[in-house]
Amino acid sequence: MPVLATLARVYVDDLDTALPTFTALTGQEPSLRFPYRGLELASVGGYLLVAGTEADLAPFRNVQATTIVSSVEEVLELTGKLGGEVLSGPNEVPTGRNLTVRHPGGAVIEYVQFADTAPTARG
Repeated sequence: MPVLATLARVYVDDLDTALPTFTALTGQEPSLRFPYRGLELASVGGYLLVAGTEADLAPFRNVQATTIVSSVEEVLELTGKLGGEVLSGPNEVPTGRNLTVRHPGGAVIEYVQFADTAPTARG
């Protein structure tokens, strides 16, 4: 199960206000932008910007990173073997499937397996 990429999560109040800074810092335009459960998300460079109100962000703030993988099922199997705790999923999400795990030692990571129909960047 190769890890394809890891995105640092950045929680922001307003996506449209935050994006110009991260676009300038990375020299890249957002590669994804989509709504999810009252939030707006965008990936730009190595960042996943997550925007919303404090109430909407609260359930997600404990997640420290989003990792793109080739197989959520393989992560689920490995998690079971190593004593991790599945906090959520596997779930169908706008980009494909996800799974959120608390690993031994306390790290909380979201794993995403992209679908072929994942949303693309939009202006």
